[in-house]
Amino acid sequence: MAVMTIRNIDDAIKKRLRVRAAVNGRSMEDEARDILRSALSTDEPRARNLAQAIHERFTALGGVDLPDTPRQAIRPPPEFGE
Repeated sequence: MAVMTIRNIDDAIKKRLRVRAAVNGRSMEDEARDILRSALSTDEPRARNLAQAIHERFTALGGVDLPDTPRQAIRPPPEFGE
């Protein structure tokens, strides 16, 4: 098993961990281990495509129909001939 040290924990967080451990009849270390285990035991969220996420959010609103915009060159392409 791996060993991990956590530094710079806020005093209020440490106090809450100590109280929670006491309520559950465990050491602070065991309580922290249990918190990590339960937080990380769920399935990892799937990677999402940003465009797909935006589409899903606005689909219920009916979407938006944008007019076709004609495309044209911004400037004429350069000529490299003599």
